This record gives sequence, C-alpha cells and structure tokens, in this order.
Amino acid sequence: MDVPYPADYGGVVDPFHKIRCLHAAEVKIHLHCFEYGRGARAELDAYCTEVKYYARKEGHKGFSHKLPYIVCSRSSSELLENLLRDDYPILLEGIHCSYLLNDPRFSQRRVFLRLHNVEYQYYRQLYYCERSLLKKMYYLHESNLLRAYEKKIADKAMILAMVEKDCQQYRQEFGAENIKLLPVFLPFGEVASREGTGCFCLYHGNLSVAENEQAVAWLLKRVFQCLDLPLIISGKNPSPRLTRMVEQHPHACLIPNPSDQEIQDLITKAQVNILPSFNCTGIKMKLLNALFNGRYSVVNRDAVEGTGLECSCHIADNTEEMIDLITRLYTRPFTKEDISERKARLAGRYNNEKNTRQLMQLIWETSPQEV
Repeated sequence: MDVPYPADYGGVVDPFHKIRCLHAAEVKIHLHCFEYGRGARAELDAYCTEVKYYARKEGHKGFSHKLPYIVCSRSSSELLENLLRDDYPILLEGIHCSYLLNDPRFSQRRVFLRLHNVEYQYYRQLYYCERSLLKKMYYLHESNLLRAYEKKIADKAMILAMVEKDCQQYRQEFGAENIKLLPVFLPFGEVASREGTGCFCLYHGNLSVAENEQAVAWLLKRVFQCLDLPLIISGKNPSPRLTRMVEQHPHACLIPNPSDQEIQDLITKAQVNILPSFNCTGIKMKLLNALFNGRYSVVNRDAVEGTGLECSCHIADNTEEMIDLITRLYTRPFTKEDISERKARLAGRYNNEKNTRQLMQLIWETSPQEV
C-alpha cells in the first residue's frame, strides 16, 4: 500500500519486517508497491527478487461512489496484468490493496489478505477524533463505504489478522470463515528493557494524527495537571495548537520530529511510557516498541483489548486511576524479575521466526523446501 522503507511509521513496520524475515527464510519475493511520495528505495532490492512501483491515483482521480478511497486510489490495470503473468501466491497488504479481489480473473489464485485493522471501525474512530468538519465528513463517508466493502470481500481470500479481536469481529459481523491470527512482524527480536529507574514520563507517536493529539491534550489537561512529574512528548509534525498546549504546561516539554535513534533513546530512558488510545482498532506499534525496549507502560483498555498485551501493561480507564498508577510506578525500580516476566509474556506470540514459519505453512500448505 506504500513503499515499505524506511519502516518509520506503523503501517509499514509489519510489511517491511515480514519481507525481511521471508527473505531470510529463502523465500523469493516479487514486491509490488504504490509510490506517492516516499520514492523508489534501492534498499528493498536486497530482500526482493524484483520491486515494481505504481502511481497511486491521488485526489479526485481516486474517488468513487462505490469503493473506499483507500482501495480505489490503489487500483491499477498495470499491476493486475503483471500479477497475471505468473501463478505465484499473492499476499495483499491491507484492505488498501484488495482491489483485485473484485476481479474474477484471480478467483482461482491463492490470495492472502493481511488485515491491518477493521478499517471501517478505524475510520469511524478518526471521525470522532477529528476537529476539522471537512475531514470529519470524509472519514464518516469512508467508514460507511469500508463497512460495506469489508463485508463484501470477507470470503474472497484467506485473511491474516494481527489481533484476535479483529478475527472475532470479522467472523461475527462479516461471516468470515477463512481467517487466522498471524501476529505482527517486528524490528526487535527480544526484550531489551533496562533495570533501574528513569527520570521522566514519555508519550510518543505521530503527533500529526488527530487521535494522538487528542491523547496528548487529555494527558496534559486531565492527568499531568495534577502531577508534578516531568512529561516528554515526542513525535512527528506536532500542530501549532499542540505546541501551544505543551508550552503552557510547566512540567512538559516537546521534542518534535525525533530521529529513530532519539526516540529509541527516550523510550529506553523513560520510567513510564504512557500511551492511552482513543482508537480501539488493530495493534499499536509504539506500544510494542515501549514493551520491548522500555520500562513500565501505562495504557487504557482501548489500547490493548484483544491484543494479548493486557498482562504486560498497567491499565487505567479513568483520570484518577491513571494518576494513581503513574504516581506509584514513577518511583518503583524496574527489576530483573520484571524483565524476565515480560520476556515470558511476549515471546510466545511476538516471535518473528515462529510467525514466519506459520506464514510459509499457510501460503504453501507446507514449507517451500518441500514443495
């Protein structure tokens, strides 16, 4: 759905590291991706037999009264013709790339759909969080189109969901029978959290996303208004409004557009990674990063429900609970026992090698070496 390198935002982390892991398992990958600003990347040639790029139909060219914009804007006759030149299995990354499921020429192909979110629900949450009236209208319209579209294609491919709650929703709401759990592929192989005590709290994320700005505003106005603890807020492209909010808070500071190394350094050094979410879909890559590399993680239930991460986090569902948790955790050392416990909880599900083997078995119904 996008050029998956660099893997610097949530939507491309899973695709890139899936490519990397399949390559390490000697799978030959023919990568087809839509390019609309990130440019062709020579780094992908190290993992793929070939890489082809296609222009996305942006603006009015990508709109349709029947298809969601994220799908219609990624329709390409050139892509379909290229895929018809062989009989290889096809892995579609996200509902975004599922246009070919409407083409009868692919009805006999082995096609797999990687489900990143229940997309209609994701866009409905964006609608609730957005302040711009024009964007709210777009998100609501897209959500309505996506709900009908997701129901239509739910039985047209084997669906590989990242979290169990998405499996359950597709089964119950859309009648999907051929859907399986395949956990997200990650850039880190093991828990690297540090013992001891950090000296600040941290919220990080893409700050240009309305949901994340809403989370920061809630933390500043409702939680840290009552706490005399240092809070660092860091992420991409904060708005002037968010910048002003942070400047007005005496114990908060903003680090805009950090490098990958800077954000990893902040996660590692923080005492508490605070990551509430007002969008209960999919899985949050920033939370997995905090769990694999940071100390304590405090979230609300919407951030973790149905992800298998509930036992690895501290959960607070209202202001008072959040204040109490942060206060208690801020002075509690993170111990060897805490690290061992987290390793045990994460290792079973978030294991790239295990999940690569599972994906290969699903695609070929056995390992490629035995085909």
